[in-house]
Amino acid sequence: MSVPLNYYIVLSMVLFALGIAGVTTRRNPILIFMSIELMLNAVNLSLIAFGRYLGDAGGQMLTIFVMAVAAAEVSVGLGILIAIFRTKDNVDVDVLNGLKG
Repeated sequence: MSVPLNYYIVLSMVLFALGIAGVTTRRNPILIFMSIELMLNAVNLSLIAFGRYLGDAGGQMLTIFVMAVAAAEVSVGLGILIAIFRTKDNVDVDVLNGLKG
């Protein structure tokens, strides 16, 4: 017995919606990064589910690529966040406007 594709898609939509809610309501950059990761994992779940459903390995290959991009995004984002914290001693995203140019 296999799990129907609809279950994976509904779970992916719920995870993505939770990620969007986290990005829009949180002010802590770490929680925003975690919410973005949750959204990327929701996309990965749907890619894997569709790849499995269609019998194609393309979804798994795209998932590996998305995971690599997510790791790079987090490392660059955390580096920027640490640099801002060292200079301003504040990481509230509402008051950070130092990158406006």
